[in-house]
Amino acid sequence: MTQGTKIIASAHYVPSDIITNDDLAAIMDTNDEWIQAHTGIKERRMSLQGENTSDLATQAARLALAQTDLTAADIDLIIVTTFTPDGLAPSTAALVQRNLQAENAWAYDISTACSGFVFGMSTADKFIKSGQYKNALVISAEVNSKMMDFKDRTSAVFFGDGAGAVILTAVEATAGEVVGEKMRTIGDADVVHSGRVAPMRKLDADNYPVIDAFQQEGRKVFSEVTDIIPAHIAGFLADQNLTPADVDYYITHQANLRIIENIARALEQPMSKFSANVVYYGNTSSAGIAMAFDELNHQVDLTGKKVLLTGFGAGFTYGSLLLQF
Repeated sequence: MTQGTKIIASAHYVPSDIITNDDLAAIMDTNDEWIQAHTGIKERRMSLQGENTSDLATQAARLALAQTDLTAADIDLIIVTTFTPDGLAPSTAALVQRNLQAENAWAYDISTACSGFVFGMSTADKFIKSGQYKNALVISAEVNSKMMDFKDRTSAVFFGDGAGAVILTAVEATAGEVVGEKMRTIGDADVVHSGRVAPMRKLDADNYPVIDAFQQEGRKVFSEVTDIIPAHIAGFLADQNLTPADVDYYITHQANLRIIENIARALEQPMSKFSANVVYYGNTSSAGIAMAFDELNHQVDLTGKKVLLTGFGAGFTYGSLLLQF
């Protein structure tokens, strides 16, 4: 029997520490007026109490599971999207699987930066539609703060920490909520990068791995996104025989408010259709769309509504996934 995919629960979790623009201004050359004018961000959460990415992911997953009749043992697959993992190995997803005691689930990470949740949803959807898996947990979690250079105001002021999770389950194909997608990658090593580790130049007993902080070329990011993403969305919707006006809610990557406003203008759609948790959570990378979806899911009756998820991030990766409730 052909299966479809249904979202049965969503949740999000953020660290307790709220960092305002004034807090950042106390440690770097910036101010609240500059940050709000350029990004629209007023505050963000940062993990300052020892919580790593797997901890945020685990909390979001537990909150999602609590909304269902499922136990952790009922989960068949765990996908964690992150580009701020606890470490290169084991995977963050493996740590979440351990924390949840989800002994029947296999687990792995996806690293596509800020488009991670969309890529993760697409991947889990295919596993469910294969007929081999019934319940999947997709979590996007980031502790961006640990990768920041706080002398770099062009990057550090944007980012916050958080996690969002959804539980997907198999249903009859006609009841499936994932109805279309389009994913793309354009290889680019330099516009946005994080966590680079250089290879050795010679055999030396003093060699020790050194990891680079997050870096981005902000103007190029803005230009690339505003040139590509509105056309991508319009083209994808046209492929689905839809216009931008047919979509009830848009959840794009929460890069910064100015980019979201630009996309809305280009599509000639009101900002009231667009999620904007970036104002109070900052750019939470792959977690932003997952967190915004959870907020919308609990604020609005989505029955009969079309929701478009659009991610874009380092790689350059981008993609859209259409949900029909």
